[in-house]
Amino acid sequence: MGKSKRLHVVPHQGDWAVKREGSKRASTVTRTKAEAEQWAKEKACEEGGEVVIHDKQGRISDSDSYGNDPHPPNDKKH
Repeated sequence: MGKSKRLHVVPHQGDWAVKREGSKRASTVTRTKAEAEQWAKEKACEEGGEVVIHDKQGRISDSDSYGNDPHPPNDKKH
């Protein structure tokens, strides 16, 4: 089984981390949420994956797909 293409932006010990779904370790840790989101977006664009953004409490607040989604959502925010 290959690595997941879903990247989660999550709070991490006062900073922000990007973790690949199913992985215990962070792919990267940044000081700000914006930096983590940018890193995850660039990686997802390269891989044709998805970025799932969490809030400070760890709840999912947003997500975006980057690639060939066979069933794209009716996304009104972009």
